[in-house]
Amino acid sequence: MDSRATNIVWHPSKVTKEDRQRLNRHSSCVLWFTGLSGAGKSTLANEVEKELFGKNIHSYVLDGDNIRHGLNRNLGFGPEDRKENIRRIGEVSKLFVDAGVFVLTAFISPYQEDRDQVRNMFESGEFIEVYVKCDINECEKRDPKGLYQKAKKGEIKQFTGISAPYEPPKNPELIIETDRHSLEQCVHMVIKYLHENRYLPSEYQLTHSVI
Repeated sequence: MDSRATNIVWHPSKVTKEDRQRLNRHSSCVLWFTGLSGAGKSTLANEVEKELFGKNIHSYVLDGDNIRHGLNRNLGFGPEDRKENIRRIGEVSKLFVDAGVFVLTAFISPYQEDRDQVRNMFESGEFIEVYVKCDINECEKRDPKGLYQKAKKGEIKQFTGISAPYEPPKNPELIIETDRHSLEQCVHMVIKYLHENRYLPSEYQLTHSVI
């Protein structure tokens, strides 16, 4: 039996996204950080948020592990559950963007199709795909929880990069190679992109200090 809700109608708000952006004095968008486990997605997203916060930019990080503690705690790691995981995050991100906030999502999000479906939820320019690229051997070295070793031993099923695939973005807005650049340099690359593409207020100074 189909349990989906019926007879529902979208209720428009009298306060628009543009109204909220004017109040915040900046635009809003989603920075979608994707990459292998251990590539540095969460670390980079949190440092970028710290930098934005220091410049009075309203932002929020949605982290893969944190979301699975609450909103998506009923989902596993098979292909269908991964798909639903990303769909839900896309919908939540859309709400944040509508609220006039920069939302930074740190999810492996291994499938191109799923990321493209999320992109299609947004207006042009609101979805910024950031490929956090890192050699898998380096990801293993960084792995404090030993997840890669457990996956190789078969103790963790459906682990991306070992027993489950990862499809690198075909045309991301940004590629950040965390095994080639320092964290400070990576943050600067993201901020530089936002500055050059006018996501940030004109008074935002690119020559900033980070970390």
